[in-house]
Amino acid sequence: MTSAPGPDWRLFRGDGEPRPVTLPPAPPWRCFTPGRSRQPDMPYVIEAQHANIVNAALHLRRPLLVTGPAGTGKSSLAHAVAHELRLGELLRWPVNSRSTVKDALYQYDAIGRLRETTLSRDRGEREPSIGTFVRLGPLGTALVPSATPRALLIDEMDKGDVDLPNDLLTVFEEGVYDIPELTRLPEDMADVEVQTLDHRGTVLVHQGVVQCAEFPVVVITSNGERDFPPAFLRRCVRLDLPVPDEERLRAIVAAHLGGEALRTAEDLIEAFLRRRAPGELATDQLLNAVFLRTGGVDLDAEGLLDAVLHQLTGAM
Repeated sequence: MTSAPGPDWRLFRGDGEPRPVTLPPAPPWRCFTPGRSRQPDMPYVIEAQHANIVNAALHLRRPLLVTGPAGTGKSSLAHAVAHELRLGELLRWPVNSRSTVKDALYQYDAIGRLRETTLSRDRGEREPSIGTFVRLGPLGTALVPSATPRALLIDEMDKGDVDLPNDLLTVFEEGVYDIPELTRLPEDMADVEVQTLDHRGTVLVHQGVVQCAEFPVVVITSNGERDFPPAFLRRCVRLDLPVPDEERLRAIVAAHLGGEALRTAEDLIEAFLRRRAPGELATDQLLNAVFLRTGGVDLDAEGLLDAVLHQLTGAM
């Protein structure tokens, strides 16, 4: 039920007067529960032709390269696939200019090991296992052998170094990597328990080699800011998500906020479509506006709708 706009929606008034305030419930997509995915349990709105491409990638055991403008649901698609296929916790690798494949596979704390080993010797205690100082990254954890594949989101690949796609080729093709710090260990230390990135805790690595049993479900997102090399593209199935049209926008609002919210959002959808022409807007900005409306926030207040539906590109 939509609340009538009124002064109560203004939690902060800027008058310097402290007052008891109870924050209203957060949007479903901004709820954080320890140990659970932040993706709400709601349907992901996708066209049948695009779902077919996702299925092709699943059958081929190939990474799905998802391109499209900001706000078209690229990252949410990875959450939806992991949820629907019951693949467990989604592993996430957010790429930036400093990202390397090695760090995504594993990290080794050599300084920490040296310090702890020295302290243990000084105390006459047994030295800690080297596995205590090895932690698998999101890609490394995704390749740990298991009965069912893991789901991995490689987010915004085009923000990475130009060589990053080529560095992934061997891992994508072979589904295997080694940890040199463990491969050099003597035979009697062939099995080492190392830490994983997720709640499963640890995994036993034999002779420093990790080989997947089932290639993980990999979703790679790109905003289309850079072209990828042909060798990389050949190993992926490509899905280009278009900007949602009016019909899909309505379906998205209804899926996230319900039919009642949709019935009160006609003017907001129209405003969103008008503003999207001169400058790029993201679908979640529309959801934000509709959520505020259903919570009784007066979007006619000076400058408020402009702040919520602000352009993502162009001059500020």
